[in-house]
Amino acid sequence: MNRRQPWNEEELRFFATAPKPCSYLDGRSAISVFADPEARLSMPLYNQLAQFGFRRSGSDLYVPACPGCSECVPVRVPVAAFRPTRGQRRVWRRNSDLDWEVRTAADAAGLFPLYRDYLQRRHAGGGMDDPGEEDYLRFLTSEWCDTFFLVGKLAERPLVVAVTDDMDNALSAVYTFFDADYAGRSPGTLGILRQIELARQMQRDWLYLGYWIADSEKMDYKRRFRPLQGYRNGRWQQILP
Repeated sequence: MNRRQPWNEEELRFFATAPKPCSYLDGRSAISVFADPEARLSMPLYNQLAQFGFRRSGSDLYVPACPGCSECVPVRVPVAAFRPTRGQRRVWRRNSDLDWEVRTAADAAGLFPLYRDYLQRRHAGGGMDDPGEEDYLRFLTSEWCDTFFLVGKLAERPLVVAVTDDMDNALSAVYTFFDADYAGRSPGTLGILRQIELARQMQRDWLYLGYWIADSEKMDYKRRFRPLQGYRNGRWQQILP
């Protein structure tokens, strides 16, 4: 799988990982294809590959490529057409007392204790629940990527953080973490709603939500943000009205 970079005419190589157990569907194997990590990855390349369903993790750009399986569907919300459900409007009102700020990746170190506590309390035993600060920044940010941390605060205390990539005509939801004591506020839903609102203010067309698997309970929340577009058969199309 090779493409030409139109801005410098250099060949970009792609590499497939060895099969490993799928994290979302029992009894399945997962393979990902990565853009060459030794290449000069950049925002122009990221913007181009996102149109074909690629996603960023740390400094890597990847897409699922599992033989015989196409359950992972890249999805995005068309910002102008999005209409919140009654439940989402309740979440928005319930959190109207939060103040929001945007922090750059360079100013995100102070949010590490919240990230670590979130993993230890919400994802214990998942293999990521004892991170160091370098692990935190390596996972969520990259030197070549324009990333910001959207922080919702209550009386100056950060409650929810939506890590977001700033792209040409879209925002991309990278990861959300929050204070587990306030899980009743539905902070995961709130983070996406705030990203959609910010994308609208910034006049961006899309909010990318990563991959959606219809039969995965872990990814079920993504179908609640509608209309939802998916990348299927070589093009973006509406998959949920």
